[in-house]
Amino acid sequence: MTKNIRRCPWVNLNNDLYISYHDHEWGRPVHDDNRLFEMLTLEGAQAGLSWETILKKRDHYRSVFKGFDPAVVARFKAKDVEELMRDPGIVRNRLKIGSAITNAQAFLEVQKEFGSFDKYIWGFVGGKPLNTKFRGAGDYPVRTEVSDAISRDLKKRGFRFVGSTIMYAYMQAIGMTNDHVVSCAFRE
Repeated sequence: MTKNIRRCPWVNLNNDLYISYHDHEWGRPVHDDNRLFEMLTLEGAQAGLSWETILKKRDHYRSVFKGFDPAVVARFKAKDVEELMRDPGIVRNRLKIGSAITNAQAFLEVQKEFGSFDKYIWGFVGGKPLNTKFRGAGDYPVRTEVSDAISRDLKKRGFRFVGSTIMYAYMQAIGMTNDHVVSCAFRE
């Protein structure tokens, strides 16, 4: 991984996980429902923690959350929660684990109503990424009107750990907003 390429200011150049995530995932449009559920779960798990913590645990999350198949996660029971609470490979927070299950159930309801979660979530931006023109770290907002609207609607549908700040990070992660700074080599 070349470290002298121009990247967004938030990238820790001493961390190959961050570099790889930025270069190959962050800000690229995601339309696969399982991947959308994965990122929703991981963004919620990250609340109050560093993204590096989540990146280090992501592969294990994928394993214990069964590839982030919402139909499988929606059927997790109390014994599954207890097992996850003992697993050091994930963030062992009962509320966050419980929210993944609740969110999986609500996710399935959204899929039923809209045909896919992709169609629902991308509807907030008219199906196309918002194109920002940020120049530096100070330009990034922590929330926007769109993330506010997504947060309100998800909460109304029973989702948890979906505050506006988490939803803005989610929008960035799944490419609903292109927040690569204008000087970033990975801006498309």
